[in-house]
Amino acid sequence: MTSTAQASQSGAGTAHPEHLGHVIFIAAAAAMGGFLFGYDSSVINGAVEAIRTRYDIGSAALAQVIAVALIGCAIGAATAGRIADRIGRIRCMQISAVLFTVSAVGSALPFALWDLAFWRIVGGFAIGMASVIGPAYIAEVAPPAYRGRLGSFQQAAIVIGIAVSQLVNWGLLNAAGGDQRGELMGLEAWQVMLGVMVIPAVLYGLLSFAIPESPRFLISVGKHERARGILEEVEGGHIDLDARVAQIEGAMKREHKSTFKDLLGGSFFFKPIVWVGIGLSVFQQFVGINVAFYYSSTLWQSVGVDPTDSFLYSFTTSIINIVGTVIAMIFVDRIGRKPLALIGSVGMVIGLGLEAWAFSYDLVDGKLPATQGWVALVAAHVFVLFFALSWGVVVWVFLGEMFPNRIRAAALGVAASAQWIANWAITASFPSLADWNLSATYVIYTVFAALSIPFVLKYVKETKGKTLEEMG
Repeated sequence: MTSTAQASQSGAGTAHPEHLGHVIFIAAAAAMGGFLFGYDSSVINGAVEAIRTRYDIGSAALAQVIAVALIGCAIGAATAGRIADRIGRIRCMQISAVLFTVSAVGSALPFALWDLAFWRIVGGFAIGMASVIGPAYIAEVAPPAYRGRLGSFQQAAIVIGIAVSQLVNWGLLNAAGGDQRGELMGLEAWQVMLGVMVIPAVLYGLLSFAIPESPRFLISVGKHERARGILEEVEGGHIDLDARVAQIEGAMKREHKSTFKDLLGGSFFFKPIVWVGIGLSVFQQFVGINVAFYYSSTLWQSVGVDPTDSFLYSFTTSIINIVGTVIAMIFVDRIGRKPLALIGSVGMVIGLGLEAWAFSYDLVDGKLPATQGWVALVAAHVFVLFFALSWGVVVWVFLGEMFPNRIRAAALGVAASAQWIANWAITASFPSLADWNLSATYVIYTVFAALSIPFVLKYVKETKGKTLEEMG
C-alpha cells in the first residue's frame, strides 16, 4: 500500500479539535480489525485442552492445530498490500470481516480435526490482512502530530480483543460448570467460545461502511475530488486542499508500486532497512509473548492451578496487557519509540528470567512450591506489562513509519509475514518444549529478550515526529 505524504509546511500536521473526534472514530473503526486479530488469536486458549481430549491427540499434533492459523496469517499479511492497492483499503477490510465471520462459524461446528484446522487457516488469513491494513490505513489518514497515538489504536484494539476473549471464555467455562467440554447451547463449551467471534466480525464489517477510503488510494485511482473531501474531514479546512492533493500526487508520481523485487539489494539479499523491520518482527515474537495468550490456561494447569482459576489468570494477564498498552499510547509520541523499546526489553528480561527460575523447581503434589508459584504468577504479569508498554505497540508503529515511501507497502508485508512465521515457530514449538523442560524454554525466551537490547541500540532509528516523506 502506498502510504505517502503527510504534513506540508502549511500546518497540515495537526487536526483542528472539531475534526479530531472524527479522526479518532475513523482510526478506532479501522482498528476493529485489530480487535478481531487479538480475539481470534487468543480465543483458542480456552479450547486447547478440550481439543486435546475431544480428538485424543498429543502435544505435537495439538500444537499444529493451534499454530496452523499462523500460516494463514503469514499469507494474508503478504498479500493484503497488493489486494488493497488494487481494490482499496475499505474493500480489503470488508473481505477480512467476511473471512472472520465464516471462520468463526466453521470453527464452532467442526466435524473433524482437519476441518477445524482448515477454518483456523481461514481465520488466520483474515488476521494477516487485518494486521497490515489497520496500521497502514491509519498511517495514511492520520495527521502527523497524532499519528503515533492513532497508530497505537491497532495494538490497543488487539489487547482489548485478547482480554475480551479471555473474559468471554471464563464466563462460558463457568456457565458450563468449569468443564471446557461441558454442554452449552447444544454444543460443547469450547465450540461456543470459538463461535462467539461472529458478533465482533459482523460489527467490523458494518463499521467499514462508516469510514472513508484512504485519500492516497483515491488519488492513485484518479478520484481527486473525493480525496479532497476526505482530507478536509481529517485534517481540517485550514489547509490548502489543492496544494495538499498536489503534494500527495507528486510524491506518488515520484514513486512506483512497491514489489518484492524493490526490497532486494545489499549484502544479504534484502536491503538493510528491510532486515531491521524483519528483526523487529522476529524479536517481538521470540520473547514468547503469544505463549501467554495461546497457552496460559494450559500452562497454569500444568503447574497445578485449578482450571477455572487458570482462566481467571489468563484474563488478569490480559488486563495487565491493556494497562501496558495505555502507558505506551501515552508515551510513544512523548519519549519516542526507541526508548520505550529499550525499557520494555529490560523489563521483559527480568520477568522472563524470574519465570524460568520459578519453573525450575519440581512440583510438589502436582503444584509448584508456594513461593515459586507466586513468583511465576507475578513474573508472568511483569513480563506482559513490559511487553505491552513497549514492543507490543512500538513495533507496529515502527513498521508503519520506518520504510521509505518507495518500498513501504512491500516491506511492511514482508516484515508482517516474518512476524507471523516467527509467531508460528514459537506457538508450534511450545507444547513439545514445555514437555521437555519448561524452565529451559523460558531461558530461551529470556535470551531473545536480552539480545533485543543491542539490536535496538545498533540498528533501529527513531521515527518520532518525522513525516513519512522523511523516511527516505
